Amino acid sequence: MKHSRIGGLLVAAGLVGHVLAGVPEDLKQADAAYGRSDFATALRLWQPLAAKGVPDAQIGLGLMYYLGTGVPKDPVEAVKWYRKAADQGVARAQMSLGLAYGLGQGVPRDFSEAAKWFRKAADQGYALAEYYLGECYRLGEGVPQDSVEAAKWLRRAADKGEVKAQLNLGAMYQSAVGVARNDVEALKWFTLAASRSNDRNTDVRDQAATNRDNIAAKMTPAQVAEAGKLARQWKPVK
Repeated sequence: MKHSRIGGLLVAAGLVGHVLAGVPEDLKQADAAYGRSDFATALRLWQPLAAKGVPDAQIGLGLMYYLGTGVPKDPVEAVKWYRKAADQGVARAQMSLGLAYGLGQGVPRDFSEAAKWFRKAADQGYALAEYYLGECYRLGEGVPQDSVEAAKWLRRAADKGEVKAQLNLGAMYQSAVGVARNDVEALKWFTLAASRSNDRNTDVRDQAATNRDNIAAKMTPAQVAEAGKLARQWKPVK
């Protein structure tokens, strides 16, 4: 689970900004404060809520300690707060805890623990955790290597729009790893990954575009047209 493989650095996207209606007003205000980089206000509001066991506040504190935003960077403290929320069954926190184990940040590196926490989140349908669990199976990290199981989890994440999963699933179709070879499906997934990646995923976008162009050059016009049609018709699964 190296930075260039499963993990990379944990990013803020997806870990805040999910506050639901009906939660304490302080939690909404903390979320908004973090979003505008007012970390002092976010910290002041999140701390008492986290101490009371509010999982969104615990995740927020964990993120602050992980990134060192508004507090000294402290991966051990980040893991402490992620674990409190993860133990309450919150998928975002479970995924974050899995990343911490996979990267050895705040806890000793332990791929088995990483896969365990990814699975807990993936079983709740959390797309990014589905991607990471698929990568665990693809690479044999924390679980026995199993290309069929890898393809299953990567497809679930790809269907929900995770571009890294779309890129890797396309490669599996191209190479007949875990799935039967299907160049049309491969080109579809490469096309989607290239077109849907944003500025945070330029490496994915560039690799997907290269793979897309390379495979398309070896396909018939009819196959290319079919892949393009499938890509245009694709919609993310909720």
